[in-house]
Amino acid sequence: MSVAALHDVEVDYGQRGRALGPFSLSVAPGEIVALVGPSGCGKSTALRLLAGLERPTRGEVVRAPGRGETAVVFQAPTLAPWLSACANVALPLELAGTPKQTAAARATEALGRVGLAKADAARPAQLSGGMAMRVSLARALVTEPKLLLLDEPFAALDEITRQRLDDLIHALWRERRFTALFVTHSLREAVFLAQRAIMFSRRPAHLVADRRIEFPIERGAALRSLPAYNELVEQLHADLLIAEAGA
Repeated sequence: MSVAALHDVEVDYGQRGRALGPFSLSVAPGEIVALVGPSGCGKSTALRLLAGLERPTRGEVVRAPGRGETAVVFQAPTLAPWLSACANVALPLELAGTPKQTAAARATEALGRVGLAKADAARPAQLSGGMAMRVSLARALVTEPKLLLLDEPFAALDEITRQRLDDLIHALWRERRFTALFVTHSLREAVFLAQRAIMFSRRPAHLVADRRIEFPIERGAALRSLPAYNELVEQLHADLLIAEAGA
């Protein structure tokens, strides 16, 4: 059984040519899958297909979650600047018809989960980049999605903040066991977070490698120093070189 799948999908952009495919991918319930590959190879296109934000030119997109059960975290936090952190997190609940007081209580709880319990009244302009991404993550998780899609949300952050947020996502996943796909250019991030890493070729993207990452469910900072961790990073780097060569 899969929560999300692409079956022989192709995406054409007219004169810009084909961006993706034919490409197939299936994601099991509770799985975290990293999408990696050369810049501009179609990773974000695949994510938008699974989010329902784009339609394939050919092929089939399957999403088991119903309406409102998929959440997306983009590269930029995309927070409403005139709303507080709490109001930003509560917004998707209110748009879905949740009473305002209930939505606010759930938003406060979600902010607490991402370590921002004391920042609920802050406006986006008062938040650091890492804090803004935490608010964006809380907003995605407040609806308790079955499928979480992340499009390089930490790419603009410094390495220490990025690692802390990777640790946070993994802790939240252990707690909630949602299914997640995330696009990243960081092979180290992919190996730390995912159970599988999918390597895309250059455009039009096809599958280069589908690597299992079999570390214990509970992963901590010490994992990053293990020889097995670094060996997997090197294997993914070798896959990336093949992808860059146009294999």
